[in-house]
Amino acid sequence: MEVIELARTIRNRDPARPSWPETILCYAGLHAVVWHRMAHGLWRMGLKGLARFVSHIGRFLTGIEIHPGAQIGRRFFIDHGMGVVIGETAEIGDDVLIYHGVTLGGLSGSPGKRHPTIGNGVAIGAGAQVLGPILVGDGARIGANAVVTKDVAPNCTVVGIPARPPAGSPCADPTVGYGLTDPEDDPVGEQLAAMRTELATLRTRVAELERHPETAR
Repeated sequence: MEVIELARTIRNRDPARPSWPETILCYAGLHAVVWHRMAHGLWRMGLKGLARFVSHIGRFLTGIEIHPGAQIGRRFFIDHGMGVVIGETAEIGDDVLIYHGVTLGGLSGSPGKRHPTIGNGVAIGAGAQVLGPILVGDGARIGANAVVTKDVAPNCTVVGIPARPPAGSPCADPTVGYGLTDPEDDPVGEQLAAMRTELATLRTRVAELERHPETAR
C-alpha cells in the first residue's frame, strides 16, 4: 500500500523520527501525494474538471499545489511542504526529496512540455525555483533558494542565482535544504563583487575624461 511506503520513507529520511501514527496523520507531504494520486487518476481518465477539483481540495488542506497532470514517482517526500507548486507537465522520478517553497514551474505560456523533469534520488532545497522544460539528472542536489533554468547533470550540486556548481568540491552534506554548501561559496556575492569592480573601473574612466576631455575624441 502506497501510504505505508510513503510513511516508511518519511520515517527513514526525517531526522525527527516520527512515530507511525504521527507520520500518517500529521505530514502534509504524505497527504498531498495521496490527494494527487486520486486527482491524477481522474486526469488520465479524461475527467479533468473533477481532477482539478480534487487537486484543489488537496491544495486547500495541505498548502501544496500539485497539478493533476504532473507525473510523480514512488517514495516522493515533501518535507514541510507549505508553498510547494508543481506544474502540469512536470515529471518526478523515484525517491525525490523537496522542501517547502519549491516551484517546479514553466517559463512559457505555450502548450506542450514546459515544466522540469526531475530524475531519481534528487534533493531540492527550500525556496528553490526549477523552471522550464529542463532535465535534472539522477542524484543531483539543488541548494536552497537556487534558480535553475538549465539542465543539471546527474550527481551534480548547484547553488545560487543563476544556479551553478559551487566552487571547489561538490557538497557532501545531504541536508542541502537548510544550507547551500561551504559558507565561502557564494555565487551571488561573486557576481556582485565583479559588478563593483567594473563600476569602479568605469568611474575611474569617467573621472579621467572629465579631467582631460580632449582624450575622448
